[in-house]
Amino acid sequence: MHPAFSVIFLTTLIGAGQGLFLALYTGQVYSVMHVLAAGVDPKGFYGLGSLLAFALLAAGLIASFFHLGHPERAWRSAAQWRTSWLSREVIVLPAFMGMVVLYGAVHFLGWDPLLFTLGQVPVHLSLLLGLLATLLAFLLFLCTGMIYACLKFLQEWHSALTVINYLLLGTASGFTLATAFSAWQAPDLMRFYGGWAVVLTLAALAGRSAALWRNSRIRHKSSLQTAIGVRHTRIEQKAQGAMGGSFNTREFFHGKSADVVEIVRWGFLILAFAVPLVLLLVGLAMARPEALAAAFMVQYLGLIMERWHFFADARHPQNLYYQAV
Repeated sequence: MHPAFSVIFLTTLIGAGQGLFLALYTGQVYSVMHVLAAGVDPKGFYGLGSLLAFALLAAGLIASFFHLGHPERAWRSAAQWRTSWLSREVIVLPAFMGMVVLYGAVHFLGWDPLLFTLGQVPVHLSLLLGLLATLLAFLLFLCTGMIYACLKFLQEWHSALTVINYLLLGTASGFTLATAFSAWQAPDLMRFYGGWAVVLTLAALAGRSAALWRNSRIRHKSSLQTAIGVRHTRIEQKAQGAMGGSFNTREFFHGKSADVVEIVRWGFLILAFAVPLVLLLVGLAMARPEALAAAFMVQYLGLIMERWHFFADARHPQNLYYQAV
């Protein structure tokens, strides 16, 4: 498939935004449960952290408009919510963004009343708003992943690993960013977030490696023989039946050589996983915030490469008709 950079930035940015919010809310829940020290300035940490998460989500939403032929008709994309995962994503994304704004505003304005007590646990308004936003975050991961996983004819995508990897990669990048953010705003939480960032990055590496291994062993259901209904063992296409390129050759094939795809594959494995893990461990061991910030930036660059490879790795059956131009 042809990797559209607008979609690449959309999915990676909103994934990092979702992961960052989940990291913030996890920290609050742990604090309420007295697993972590509660000495955090809500305005400076949860308020500004929510603003940063919202900025990532908004940037991803803006990037998505560059993929539309008629941006003024974008509202119509939500019309098929009964059957389309894309329409569901279009609905859930702004709903999640709204809840992130409410969650951050409650902390930033200091208006977080106690609603009730559950045993020994005080339940404030922000805790309920965060719970609703968390549910929407996981629903958004599901919608985004299912846009691709539901396509049965693209065998590289049609797997539960697609949804799992969107979840793991997004949360890994979000917790890595939370580690760098906490080093600036709440140093006492730096090791907590750093530990989770390392665990999630390793989990994302395992999930993405499993997807690469699976895709390398796929036996495609479509072939030149099935495409044209001829059972001969040796069929070679000489031309596509036209003198030049077309929509089919532009939108359903990335146009790069196998060597380029291989370089990108190794590139994202190094930049999205190996280097960030080293930087996280160094930053945590030596208390170096700049190393933690570099871990997120390098990881995000690796995720851009990963998402490009995710699209390029999918082989559309129609390319059986357009192998030669």
